[in-house]
Amino acid sequence: MKKVLIAMSGGVDSSVAAYLLKEQGFACVGATMSLYTEADCVEDAKAVAAKLDIPHYVFDFRCEFEQHVIKPFVQAYESGRTPNPCIVCNRHLKFGALHEKAMELGCDYVASGHYARLEKVQQTGPESAAEPFRYVLKKSANVAKDQSYVLCMLSQKQLSQTVFPLEGISKDEVRKIAAEIGLSNAWKPESQDICFVPDGKYAEFIEQYEGRTFPEGDYCDEQGNVMGKHKGIIRYTVGQRKGLGIAAGRPVYVKSIDPASNQVILCDNDALFTDTLESLDFNWVSISKPKKPIRAKARIRYQHKEQPAWIMPSETDSVIIRFDEPQRAITPGQTVVVYDNDMVLGGGTIK
Repeated sequence: MKKVLIAMSGGVDSSVAAYLLKEQGFACVGATMSLYTEADCVEDAKAVAAKLDIPHYVFDFRCEFEQHVIKPFVQAYESGRTPNPCIVCNRHLKFGALHEKAMELGCDYVASGHYARLEKVQQTGPESAAEPFRYVLKKSANVAKDQSYVLCMLSQKQLSQTVFPLEGISKDEVRKIAAEIGLSNAWKPESQDICFVPDGKYAEFIEQYEGRTFPEGDYCDEQGNVMGKHKGIIRYTVGQRKGLGIAAGRPVYVKSIDPASNQVILCDNDALFTDTLESLDFNWVSISKPKKPIRAKARIRYQHKEQPAWIMPSETDSVIIRFDEPQRAITPGQTVVVYDNDMVLGGGTIK
């Protein structure tokens, strides 16, 4: 009997994932990561594990979470970038540190409540001798809830030890199953914010974490003319219009943020469009790194619809992506993910 550790957040998705795996005959172990302040989540997960009659562990990963997620999050905003901490957390915590704990407990797999699909595909050609199989990450059959985007930085080793029980299920079905088996969190609302900033007030969190305030500076247009005063660079992101607090006589948007000069550069909407980006630390997920440019589609943020582009790998881990049509507000620090239909080819951080 295969043994699987289920990452249980206290939400309905991971709870139903645990139930489905137990029904499939896996020996199940529940685990909740203590990352910040999630006492309610731990208690909800414990209650579900007790209901399902499976053992449950709580692992203290607060130090790892601060090192890999919180500090880089703060540093990114201080550098004028807009990070995606959930992707980093998946890579280093849920499918990193938690995987290590799972192996220590003698588990074969780690499972989560992500909506995504995973396929084991036999390789052909010269690469098959060294790597006979490859694990292919795909979009969920439930397109409306697809979360493949936030899994783009996982390695082949991590994917080989991962299970996604909700790969073909809708959210309504998940809640229905939870209600039918009497789970107390069946109708628990989804969290829409970053777990360590539940109120969405990123700037206030960063100032409290750093123990200082960030000084005002100049709003400037693209020619360097001063247009007014901003309230600290950590309060802005590329493409932002709301909350600028400036009367320019026309709609203006954040084009870029310059921490060296403490300036926020503003522009008209048309100036936000560009057709090329560079991605650092690009992780090729479902395929090996191509030897020449390929055609695919790329998504520049979670809610963005992927667009056709040329994907041009370099000799390093960086990738140049050139879109067929200019895209609006390509944002440094965000993650670009490349798809071939429903297959995730890879992803990396936008420079």
